[in-house]
Amino acid sequence: MLARVRSAALTGIEAVVVDVEIDMSLGLPYFNVVGLPEGAVKESKVRVISALKNSGFELPQKRITVNLAPADIRKEGPAFELPIALGVLVSARLLDEEPLASWLFAGELSLDGTLKPIRGVLPLAIAARDNGFRGVMVPAQNAAEAALVDRIEVLPVGHVKDAVEHLGQVRPVTPFSRVAPCGSVARN
Repeated sequence: MLARVRSAALTGIEAVVVDVEIDMSLGLPYFNVVGLPEGAVKESKVRVISALKNSGFELPQKRITVNLAPADIRKEGPAFELPIALGVLVSARLLDEEPLASWLFAGELSLDGTLKPIRGVLPLAIAARDNGFRGVMVPAQNAAEAALVDRIEVLPVGHVKDAVEHLGQVRPVTPFSRVAPCGSVARN
């Protein structure tokens, strides 16, 4: 099954929306990432599979192809791991794709599924707002930075299971609350 999750790639100080497409098909088990990925992005396949298995998800033994489009923009860093993991779960029919459509996702995964902070969250949040997305789902440590951007929601997650449970409407994540300098809560 083909799945699509959205993220963003840094190009200088701006971010460009990236389609993270995942195809899971019959064949010998293999995981391939294409679309001009650099070293850390290529290595993400190992962290994604380990994080999902160590988080209790049973993945089928199939060929997995990840395409990061547009292919002419270099993809750097581990921020694509959360969207790849979610796309793999959609392809494996363990998660519905529809709730993912209005969000940009980014986050580095530990082998146990814990999300680690990433760089470039502010441009990601700006790209989400400027491209009409509802908001971003990012590691909890990056939520305050993403919340500097108005007119979007910021969903802070600490573990890949938190993301899946939110998207599956099992246990919703509370959006990050922006606090104005005077101490009152600012409107999203």
